[in-house]
Amino acid sequence: MRQTHRSGGAIIVASVMLLATACSAAQSRPEEGQDGPSVRALKADGRATVANPATVQADELGAVPVLMYHQLVAEPRSVYDRTPQDFRAELERLARERYVPVTARAFSSGKIDIPAGTHPVVLTFDDSTVTQFRLDADGRPASDTAVGILLDVARKHPGFHPVATFFVNADPFGEPGGRKSLNWLVKHEFEVGNHTLRHTALGTVDDDTAQKAIADNQRVIAQAVPDLSVVSMALPNGSMPHSRQLVRQGAADGVRYQHQGVYLVGADPAPSPFSTAFDPGAIPRIRSQAATGPEAQFTSTVWLDKLRDGTVKRYTSDGDPKKISFPRSEAARLAPAHRQAARPY
Repeated sequence: MRQTHRSGGAIIVASVMLLATACSAAQSRPEEGQDGPSVRALKADGRATVANPATVQADELGAVPVLMYHQLVAEPRSVYDRTPQDFRAELERLARERYVPVTARAFSSGKIDIPAGTHPVVLTFDDSTVTQFRLDADGRPASDTAVGILLDVARKHPGFHPVATFFVNADPFGEPGGRKSLNWLVKHEFEVGNHTLRHTALGTVDDDTAQKAIADNQRVIAQAVPDLSVVSMALPNGSMPHSRQLVRQGAADGVRYQHQGVYLVGADPAPSPFSTAFDPGAIPRIRSQAATGPEAQFTSTVWLDKLRDGTVKRYTSDGDPKKISFPRSEAARLAPAHRQAARPY
C-alpha cells in the first residue's frame, strides 16, 4: 500500500502558495484548445518558435504538473488505479490546454524546449506494470497500455510530444531482466528511472540497506541497457531514507548512482526548476485522479483546474530554451544560479 509523502510538506505547500496568483483580466490567454502562432509554426517545420515573452505571457517561474500514474485497469481497486478511458481523457485534456510532455530528466535539468505559449507537463509511471507498457506480437506497444494510448493521442494532436518517465523495479513490465522493454523505451525517447529493485520503503531500513536497494536496481538497468545514464528516481511509498542525501548519490557493492532529480508521492505541483522553491532532492508530484475520493484536493483534476484558471500560476514557455522569461514582478522568485539567463519583461 502506498501513502502520500508528507516529509517537508509544509515547505512544499508554502512553495506552491507562493506560486499562486490571480488572473489579470487585462492579460487574457488564448482560448484553451486553440493553436496560437507558435503551435502552427511547430507543425510546419517541427521547431519551436521564439516569441516576444509578453505576447505569450511567458512565465518560466510558474508551477509544473508532474503527474503520477500506476496501473490502468478496467475496475480500479485503489486511488492509484485509473481506467484506460480516464487516462486517455486526461491526456486529451492536457493536449487541449496546450501542455507538452517532457521527461523528468529534462524538467529537473531545466532543459525544457517547448513552443512559446505552451506549458510543460511531466508524465511519470511507477512500478513498471504490464498495463503501462508491453509489446504486442508485432513488436509494437499494445494499444490498451499507457504507452499505446499516449502514442495514439499524440498522433491526433501534433505538438503533443509522446514522452514519459518510467520508474522501474525488478523485471520491468513483466519481462525478466527487462532488456527488450527498456531498450525499446530508450530508443523511442522515453526515460527510465530508478524505483529500487524491490520497491523498498527507504525510510524503514538503515542507510546501507537503502543504498543497496537503489544500487541493485541501477545494476539491473545497466545490464539491460548498457551505458544508460539513470538520473531520475522516485521514492517507493514516498519514503525518504534517514540520510536524505543518499537518494541523490551513493554506492553499494561497487555500483555507484547519482540522481539529478528525486520525486515524491503526490500532492502538489512542482516549482519551476529555475525557482528558489525548487529542491531537486524532493520534487512533488500529483496523483492522477478525479476530483473525488480520498484527499481529493490534491488530485490531478483539481490541480489542473487551478493551473488553468490561474489560481496557481503555471509555467508558460517563451520558446527559447536558452532564456528564462517571466514578469518583472516575479523576479524575486528566480534562483540566483539562473540570473545570467533571465529575461524579465
